[in-house]
Amino acid sequence: MLRRLYQWVIDLAERPSAPWALAGVSFAESSFFPVPPDVMLVPMCLARPKLAWFYAGICTAASVVGGLLGYAIGALLYESVGLFLIQLYGYGDKVEAFTQAYQHYGHWIILIKGLTPIPYKVVTITSGFAHYSLFWFVVLSVITRGLRFFMVAGLLQWMGPRARHFIEERLGLVTALLAVTIVGGFLIAIYLF
Repeated sequence: MLRRLYQWVIDLAERPSAPWALAGVSFAESSFFPVPPDVMLVPMCLARPKLAWFYAGICTAASVVGGLLGYAIGALLYESVGLFLIQLYGYGDKVEAFTQAYQHYGHWIILIKGLTPIPYKVVTITSGFAHYSLFWFVVLSVITRGLRFFMVAGLLQWMGPRARHFIEERLGLVTALLAVTIVGGFLIAIYLF
C-alpha cells in the first residue's frame, strides 16, 4: 500500500498542475493545514530534479503569502479563528508565554521555528496576535522558509538519482522518519513553546 501511495505521489508530481498543488499546500500549511509541503516538494524534486529550485521558490513564495494569512488571523481574528486553530494544535495554554518571548527574541523565534518541523502556522498566527512588526515578519519568513525549502531542493538535486533510489529502497524507513519528524515537531512545540 505504501509503495502504491508513493507511486501515486510521484505520478502526481509529474503532472502540469503539480506546481499549483504545491503552492496550495505551502500556502495552507503556513496558516491552518497540518501537513508540511515537503510531502509534495520531495517527490516533485525527485520526479523532475531540474526543476528543484523552481519548486523551492514556489514553496517559499506560497509559504510566505500563507504566513500573511496566518498573521492576519492572529492580528484580526484571534478570538474566533486564531484561538480555535491554536487550541486545535494543542498550543492554547502557551500563547501568552510565546507572546512574551516575542518581546525579547522575536527575530530568533521566526528564524529558528521556520526551519524546524515545528508547525509554522503557530508562528504566523502568534506573530499576528503579538503584533510583531509585519515588515520583519515578512523579511524573516522569506529568509527562513526559503532556506528550508532550498536546502531540501538543493540536497535532492545534488544527490540526484541516488536520493530517489535511497527513498525507494527504504520507503518504509523514510516514511517512518517523516512521520516521527512531523509528530516530533508538534511535541517539541507543545513542550518547548
